[in-house]
Amino acid sequence: MYSAFGCQETNDPSTSFDKDIEKALIAATLDSFNVAAARADYDRYFGFYTDNATFNGTDATENWDKAAFMAWSKPIFDKGKAWSFTAIKRNIYFGKHPDMAWFDELLSTQMKICRGSGVMVKVGNEWKVQQYVLSITAPNTILDSIIPMKAPIEDSLVKAWGK
Repeated sequence: MYSAFGCQETNDPSTSFDKDIEKALIAATLDSFNVAAARADYDRYFGFYTDNATFNGTDATENWDKAAFMAWSKPIFDKGKAWSFTAIKRNIYFGKHPDMAWFDELLSTQMKICRGSGVMVKVGNEWKVQQYVLSITAPNTILDSIIPMKAPIEDSLVKAWGK
């Protein structure tokens, strides 16, 4: 039985689903995804995304569909070095549909610890990134010093976006 999202129900007895195996496959996919970026392998990196994927970056204005993210990233990849992220802690979750999962991970990056999170969908036998969200973490003990630095920029965005 398929839902409106095209995901197969887990209660279908004809579906073989081993959560541990699928988690291992997703983890391997995410690790390979990060290696492709570190090696500036543009085609391989973007091959991990679905055709209609979205990417949300650390800047509030970075909310791109795959084509826009590819265009923005191309000059960076063309320099031979993109970004280097290594997962230091990762959680993977499944709901009712075995061909959709979500994850959150802490990453060691050139920006120090970041959080990556997103949605994975199984396309054929491969897990693909449907949505990726990259966030910079900020220790609570220094938030009071960070907020004044970002306030002028983000206050203008809030005003421009009409909220």
